[in-house]
Amino acid sequence: MRLVTYTDSAGFERAGALIENDGLIVDLQTAYRSMQGRESPEFASVLTLIEGGEQALEQARTLVAKAPSAAVIERATVKLRAPIQPPPQMRDCSCFELHLKQSFAAARRARALRTPDPEATLKAMNTGADDRVIETFNRQPIYYKCNRFAVVGIDDEFQWPSFSKALDFELEFGCYIGKRGKDISRDAARSHIVGYTIFNDMSARDAQAKEMSGMLGPAKSKDFDTANIMGPCLVTSDELGDPYDLDMVARVNGEEWGRGNTRDMRWQFEDVIAHVSRSETLYPGEFLGSGTVGNGCGLEQLRYLKPGDLVELEVQGIGVLRTRVGTATNDA
Repeated sequence: MRLVTYTDSAGFERAGALIENDGLIVDLQTAYRSMQGRESPEFASVLTLIEGGEQALEQARTLVAKAPSAAVIERATVKLRAPIQPPPQMRDCSCFELHLKQSFAAARRARALRTPDPEATLKAMNTGADDRVIETFNRQPIYYKCNRFAVVGIDDEFQWPSFSKALDFELEFGCYIGKRGKDISRDAARSHIVGYTIFNDMSARDAQAKEMSGMLGPAKSKDFDTANIMGPCLVTSDELGDPYDLDMVARVNGEEWGRGNTRDMRWQFEDVIAHVSRSETLYPGEFLGSGTVGNGCGLEQLRYLKPGDLVELEVQGIGVLRTRVGTATNDA
């Protein structure tokens, strides 16, 4: 299934599933009421559906397959939000080594370009701190906890943060936890994933350059309203197939800025789940981001977004996450 959360004409959030090449939506609660004569709490939202477990998901599949016409609406007539907005918890991981290496190299180039002799400065730079990050990355999965209240969907308005002049996108995909678990083994971890979506981790690179020397990870460079864009849908694991052979492409105003493939993940979601769940319970609906795929952001090319740009992030089998970049409300 291709699950979505949408807002109806009255402003209420509803759970649905995309059909007919994503042109139509089956409203799950309406379909259930039409077929059963009553409503079900499991179809109140995508989160309650996931919390209902495999039995609820199987019932949803039946509703989608047999949906009465009264439960089907045009996707273009409603506003899609993130599949789960907000998720109960979210963590963004670093799973692609190429992105780290290229981002570090780009940041060094940017610093060198501000000096009288950029080439000499670049050669003289100490890369020890960057090398230590790569060593840690290869030793274990690393991640930070995001602002879940900054999650928005494909049709929500993105707001440029007032404090930044160097805004960037990040092409990621991510998974949602489908069932509760603690101390989950790597072998069992796949069974805890209910599905996947696309994640655009918008980043204020100028703020990030200032704060990362504090050694506590990203903060204001990632934490601002509308920064965590997800969608357009949650594709359930049974429909997506192999999550580690998916092409990923980033375009800005129709121009391809970069591409990669999920097969290049140094750490797969099973590794991350096994690591995160050590002495820690994971709950249905929690989100784990993959981190940026190599070539999946502007920083790696020292290119940044402008107000009005259209960012399109595509992940094979999931779809395209489109975001129009808004303008800052105040001067940075």
